[in-house]
Amino acid sequence: MLAKVAVYIGVIGAFVAAILGILRFGERLDTPRATEPSAATAAASPVPAGGHSGPAGGDTGHLALLRENVTHPLPLLLLQVVVIVVAARLAGGVARRFGQPAVIGEMIAGILLGPSLLGWVWPSVQGFIFPASSLGSLRLLAQIGVVIFMFLVGIDLDGAHLRGMAHAAVWVSHLSITVPFLLGCALSLAIYRTLAPPGTQFTAFALFMGVAMSITAFPVLARILEEKGLTRTPLGATAISCAAVDDVTAWCLLALVVTLVKAAALTGALVTFALTLAFVAVMLLVVKPTARRILGRREVAGDTLVVAGVAFLFLSALATEVIGIHALFGAFLAGAVMPRHPAVRSYLRRRLETFGSVLLLPLFFAFTGLRTEIGLLGDLAGWLTCAAIIGVAIAGKLGGTMIASRITGMSWPDSFALGALMNTRGLIELIVLNLGYDLGILSPRVFSMMVLMALVTTFMTAPLLQLWSSWKQRASVSESAAGAAA
Repeated sequence: MLAKVAVYIGVIGAFVAAILGILRFGERLDTPRATEPSAATAAASPVPAGGHSGPAGGDTGHLALLRENVTHPLPLLLLQVVVIVVAARLAGGVARRFGQPAVIGEMIAGILLGPSLLGWVWPSVQGFIFPASSLGSLRLLAQIGVVIFMFLVGIDLDGAHLRGMAHAAVWVSHLSITVPFLLGCALSLAIYRTLAPPGTQFTAFALFMGVAMSITAFPVLARILEEKGLTRTPLGATAISCAAVDDVTAWCLLALVVTLVKAAALTGALVTFALTLAFVAVMLLVVKPTARRILGRREVAGDTLVVAGVAFLFLSALATEVIGIHALFGAFLAGAVMPRHPAVRSYLRRRLETFGSVLLLPLFFAFTGLRTEIGLLGDLAGWLTCAAIIGVAIAGKLGGTMIASRITGMSWPDSFALGALMNTRGLIELIVLNLGYDLGILSPRVFSMMVLMALVTTFMTAPLLQLWSSWKQRASVSESAAGAAA
């Protein structure tokens, strides 16, 4: 044993000695350099007291070097990812402790990291971690996360909910879109001149406000129903059906708005619309049945399935981006046309959800928070306008759904609960708002107001469902008492 150790040390030592000898010999090949500084250099270089640089000066230089290294693109992006993911996880845990879905905490964490709090309390730190020059890389990563998320939303969309809906669900879903859409357009008349960015056409602004008011966060709603044990109840089935129709309709309307905004003329808008219809037809009539046949004939291996699914997702997103609408639409449609193969969908969801939802989506929340400046609401008029936007959003979605549900024969408590669920906007609303911001439809001020609206309406859902539960219990007790008295 000792002999082997000695041989090992000897061999390694010989190699080290040879390397050191080569380096020592190679120093003679260095180009001669001037060892004496020029007068200009000596004058420009500060010399510490005592005529030489002490340890403190050397430490300062090393710290400056480390600080400079952190500001390079890759280290800075890694620092941002760590800060954002940790903050989102902590805030999501706090939200769960208060009976809220984790997405609420993650949304709030994004705002806290932006100029609304961190930039206000500690601007130097906020400016160091999130300098304006670094937001391009963060935005690209966030967009990839949103594209993956929309693919997963499409996977969760069950066509059976759309085809097998009862008449009541059809009626409720249509009114839960048209009422807030109408109110959003009407609100635009009052705020267009003061809040719309210069050069934005009223038609585009009004249509976008209508779509933003009509949004229901299908994934958050489904998660709330699952946590409350309502998924298989009549209320849960109706809510899922209505939310599915809302999502599809809202995204179609949003695609139309994006087409109108991006196209320079009517001819361009018609071409974009025609290409969009052709893409949808190919996906539904060609891609979907082909994928169903392929997966029906043979079992696809796990890694092969993930690679094929991701390639299909990004190709679909690329197609709609090139057409002139947005990559989100292609990602959503790619998920929606995936074959109804439970194993395939479950496998893709497990593989993509952790990376997309846990890691990349918090980057989107942070990027949204960096765009949100609550200080822009500053004066009383701004806060009153924000309150009006929130009021219109609640009245349109919760009120419209509640009245429509009651007309179809649902009880008042269940109508109220369905309205509260449909009023959930969550992440889908933030995606829509960021799209409007990128297109120049929303100014920073109205964008901040709409983000607050999304937070408030999503935060309301859990307390309102708790109120509904108490309402149902009181109604049940009253009915029992009346039956006993009879």
